[in-house]
Amino acid sequence: MTYNFSPKGVCSRQMIIEVENGIIQNLEVIGGCDGNLKGIASLVQGQRVEDVIPRLEGIRCGNKTTSCPDQLSKALAAIAQEQPV
Repeated sequence: MTYNFSPKGVCSRQMIIEVENGIIQNLEVIGGCDGNLKGIASLVQGQRVEDVIPRLEGIRCGNKTTSCPDQLSKALAAIAQEQPV
């Protein structure tokens, strides 16, 4: 299933996350630091949602209280509640 998430407090504008049976199949991030977010997308592909959340949760970007990885953890937590495995 494909989910669209609008992050808050960061440069990225949209996260499109494809999850099947609790496994991240694809992640596309619109806006933000292109190379870094492509790297994160590559690293999380094939990983279990429940394993990725604690790794990204709480990461900050500069003096912001959140970051794109932290926002991704929030999106994945919402997906996990909607699509329990």
